[in-house]
Amino acid sequence: MNVAGIDYSLTSPAVCVHSGDSWSYDNCSFHFFKTKKIVSTYPFIGYDYPEWDCDQKRYENLSAWTLDVLFYSNVTKAFIEGYAFGAVGRVFNIAENGGYLKQRLWLCGIEQDTVPPTVIKKFATGKGNSSKEAMYESFVEETGVNVFASLDIPDSKNWNPVSDIVDAYYIAKHGFENELQRLNL
Repeated sequence: MNVAGIDYSLTSPAVCVHSGDSWSYDNCSFHFFKTKKIVSTYPFIGYDYPEWDCDQKRYENLSAWTLDVLFYSNVTKAFIEGYAFGAVGRVFNIAENGGYLKQRLWLCGIEQDTVPPTVIKKFATGKGNSSKEAMYESFVEETGVNVFASLDIPDSKNWNPVSDIVDAYYIAKHGFENELQRLNL
């Protein structure tokens, strides 16, 4: 079963693709945009952020990149983190960007589910209001992988794309486990 967890945003989206019939970190690949001089080695695959000159082109570029990752990986179901209702700033742009991706997924026949951020945080840490630090600690404890070191990011205060990768991992894992239950496997 090939599924994807998508932590979708305007600045630092990340996709975790899992391939296989049983959950394992080793069956995951992580796709994200490099915003700094980041080392990109498998399973962490960094891409250059595409250029854009208007919001609509930005939404198109981000959704096209996401669809390319999903098609290349033969993903049949995508799980997307829902909106954080406490978000501030460009909330309408965030919603337009997310809606554009969901529409394109639907048009391409990729099944999708949206999962609230609090559900993902509780799934990963036991607390629905966990910090990104707590999410990262759970990831390291579970996988033994230091993403900062893997990407050669010297300062753990620079959370992008690390926190996005971790979120995408838990979105994918949560979706995978729920899909197994739904299919009675």
